[in-house]
Amino acid sequence: MADAKKLFIKTYGCQMNVYDSERMAEAMGGQGYVVTDRAEDADMVLLNTCHIREKASEKLYSDLGRLRPLKRKNPDMKIGVAGCVAQAEGAEIIRRMPMVDLVVGPQSYHRLPDMVQGKGPAVDTDFPPEDKFDHLPQRKALRGPTAFLTVQEGCDKFCAFCVVPYTRGAEVSRAPQRLLTEARDLVERGVREITLLGQNVNAYHGDDWTLARLMRELARIDGLERIRYTTSHPNDMDDALIALHGEEPKVMPYLHLPVQSGSDRILKAMNRKHTADAYVRLIERIRAARPDILLSSDFIVAFPGETEADHRATVDLIREVGYGAAFTFKYSARPGTPAAEKPELPGEVGDARLQEVRDLIIDQQRATQEAMVGREVGVLYEKPGRWAGQMVGKSDHLHAVHVTDPAAKVGDLVRVRITESTANSLAGVRV
Repeated sequence: MADAKKLFIKTYGCQMNVYDSERMAEAMGGQGYVVTDRAEDADMVLLNTCHIREKASEKLYSDLGRLRPLKRKNPDMKIGVAGCVAQAEGAEIIRRMPMVDLVVGPQSYHRLPDMVQGKGPAVDTDFPPEDKFDHLPQRKALRGPTAFLTVQEGCDKFCAFCVVPYTRGAEVSRAPQRLLTEARDLVERGVREITLLGQNVNAYHGDDWTLARLMRELARIDGLERIRYTTSHPNDMDDALIALHGEEPKVMPYLHLPVQSGSDRILKAMNRKHTADAYVRLIERIRAARPDILLSSDFIVAFPGETEADHRATVDLIREVGYGAAFTFKYSARPGTPAAEKPELPGEVGDARLQEVRDLIIDQQRATQEAMVGREVGVLYEKPGRWAGQMVGKSDHLHAVHVTDPAAKVGDLVRVRITESTANSLAGVRV
């Protein structure tokens, strides 16, 4: 491999981008590229962007500015921008940053090898008619006993604050038999836990299968011990999926179910198409099926028009549900979305509301972790710890767990009794 070219990928955002970056690395492997963890050593730098978070474009252009000296030093270096900012901004990126050689959207990255071979700047932000997964090589870039598997892309919900329908397109589900084949291949190469990914994963409808049916079939694969899925919409949590949490032991007791607000008025303005009460009743049904399930969610505070009463409704919902974790954000406008046309609240109002919600979530997360002390949980070892003989893995409930276990190896799935809760992880001893 002395003549191998080196590829550096920086991944922004969600797990789907992590999965996409792995697939892009595999696609470029066919062109003789191997992954490096240093941009300074790279023959190609690829920035796989996310458009969900605040100032996504500014972060991209800032990173591109930091790459300019490397491009001057090595004019043959290829610089590419992929992902959702690429989809949203297209040729504007090359106009602002002529040093960029290619821009490719999240539905077109299977065309990367051909784009790299071309001359001059290249932009591909189409929603191509062909399935990109038909053109990607077999997966190879596995770094441990867990893997992501994208089963669904796009979203038809059109929440007023969200760019996903515009950058990822309409909901599309992959064929179930293709997914089962890919999952079996992952298990044959040592994967013991698979997380199913989708912008709206529980809307999966490949060949008229539901997500529950797909997960039941995945659970039959020998050697696949754990199944997770993210991210879900409350309106697509059907009876079969709820029941699956109580019936299939391979489905882990963890669910990320975004609600965004506890105010019906704000939920309507967000175009969420559910009420706070409907969400709470849904949580009750899920907990009835799986009493020990750990819940996480997303919350946006200071959405345009949010009053103090609306904010208090969100705080009340958080207290009523009780979360083990959550992602909390102050609203920031995404260009092109309906909410972007509405006046924003003063920054100090949003800051105060965000701090209150975060403090409450931190308290609930701490209480959830402390309640784990003394319990036995399954832990899948993912990597060695900082100290000799220590292993680090994830519990059934997705907590990071540190265990002193000198005879263990990565990939072992063991029973652990939790002995201590720290700020962001648990400690335990092997049973």
